[in-house]
Amino acid sequence: MKISIITATYNSEKIIISSLTSINFQTYKNVESVIIDGASKDNTVSKIKKIFTGDLKIISEKDNGIYDALNKGINLACGDVIGFVHSDDFLASREVLSKIARVFQE
Repeated sequence: MKISIITATYNSEKIIISSLTSINFQTYKNVESVIIDGASKDNTVSKIKKIFTGDLKIISEKDNGIYDALNKGINLACGDVIGFVHSDDFLASREVLSKIARVFQE
């Protein structure tokens, strides 16, 4: 089962690290990260490409706000389960996605 995590960003270079790190270090590995960046004017996109080590889809273009960005992410996601982790959020433990996958598999 694949889990897609969608993250909407805009000028998030200072806060995106904890979000992506929390996804990178999940024990559940069948995860894709879909990042929709609203054409940031800082180094958000380059920082994402340096930090994230897994399956990554990224679009950086002007959008019509966070809900437009999240809908773009949903359209790109390939996972059986889709979740959202915003650029200033993080997953509370390394086991979060494993627990979610287990519940959906049951």
